[in-house]
Amino acid sequence: MTRVSPLFRRRRATVETEPGVRGPVRVDARTKNLTKRLQPGDIAVIDHVDLDRVSAEALVACQPAAVLNAAPSSSGRYPNLGPGIVVDAGIPLIDDLGPAVMTLVEGREVHVVDGEVRQGDTLVAEGVVQDAERVEETMERAREGMSVQLEAFAANTMDYLRRERELLIDGIGVPDVRTHFDGRQALIVVRGYHYKEDLAMLRSYVREYRPIMVGVDGGADAILEAGWTPDIIVGDMDSVSDRALTCGAEIVVHAYRDGRAPGLPRVVQLGVDHVVFPATGTSEDVAMLLADDKGAELIVAVGTHATLIEFLDKGRSGMASTFLTRLRVGSKLIDAKGVSRLYRPRISTLQIVMLAVAGLVAITVALASTTFGQTLFLLLMARIDDLLSFFRVLLGIAPASLT
Repeated sequence: MTRVSPLFRRRRATVETEPGVRGPVRVDARTKNLTKRLQPGDIAVIDHVDLDRVSAEALVACQPAAVLNAAPSSSGRYPNLGPGIVVDAGIPLIDDLGPAVMTLVEGREVHVVDGEVRQGDTLVAEGVVQDAERVEETMERAREGMSVQLEAFAANTMDYLRRERELLIDGIGVPDVRTHFDGRQALIVVRGYHYKEDLAMLRSYVREYRPIMVGVDGGADAILEAGWTPDIIVGDMDSVSDRALTCGAEIVVHAYRDGRAPGLPRVVQLGVDHVVFPATGTSEDVAMLLADDKGAELIVAVGTHATLIEFLDKGRSGMASTFLTRLRVGSKLIDAKGVSRLYRPRISTLQIVMLAVAGLVAITVALASTTFGQTLFLLLMARIDDLLSFFRVLLGIAPASLT
């Protein structure tokens, strides 16, 4: 869980002489766009039904003074983890404020107290203050209604299979790319749960096997941040930086089945070569299908969605495609999610130093018990005495007289 820094706590303490919090607002209906410009002490204004874990962790990492949501952060449709993450971080979360809160002017200061959002003396919106108890009650109700979501999941899975059976079964529609996957391993990186920790744990794997680096949208920037360069970037290009798009990687633009490709104008404007991949699923599904169809012998996935809750976080339209895609490539798919949680080095630096000292002591004792070691010790002490005598003479210190 992300912790709020002591510096941020001290900064907040300076404004807690009055009830509530004050700060400039940053407004965006898309949470992942907002976090790009959100600074510590700002007040985040979002419109995000069922706040998911990844978005919540991104918000908490920015250390806002408060999070204002125009929509319910948890609708009760499924037990989403986002609200609990924000509340546990000590950040006020005000829910269901309505569309009026989205009209706030970017950068203007507001005062948030007891669920009310005020600008000067004007009441802009009023919502529900979330706390740990309220979040847990909502989660419990959502767990009881999971059967409805499972039925919707099954229905949507069958619908997706009917629409994309040629792509899933026969690979029809996968474009040609210049990157050669055949016989090589592919590392697909999505900016999902624990992606930073898992990438750090995979450094030795990357050094040894040198897999093809596939960045899914912002995953390309995650690869760059880790000190590597992506070979291919797949996605709708809404959360990847210009730096990543112009790093020399091959670009695969994810398009809808009707031919619309929201990320295409941006790629064309940057003047980079690209291919278009029309598919109904998500960008991470497209990346897996591409690597599998082009002959990758192994697919290692970082940050992708794997559990039922994560599928639901994506919405019903996305979870069926990921479920079926995983079945399609399952024979060669290895999910690296959570590898950093499974294995963490347990030997500290102090323990290593103590082990080294213990080893030196053991060697010294062993040598001292032998004739050779005793002779070596006497010669060493004599040499040290000679050096000390030399420095006494050099510094003009007369040797002590013998009596």
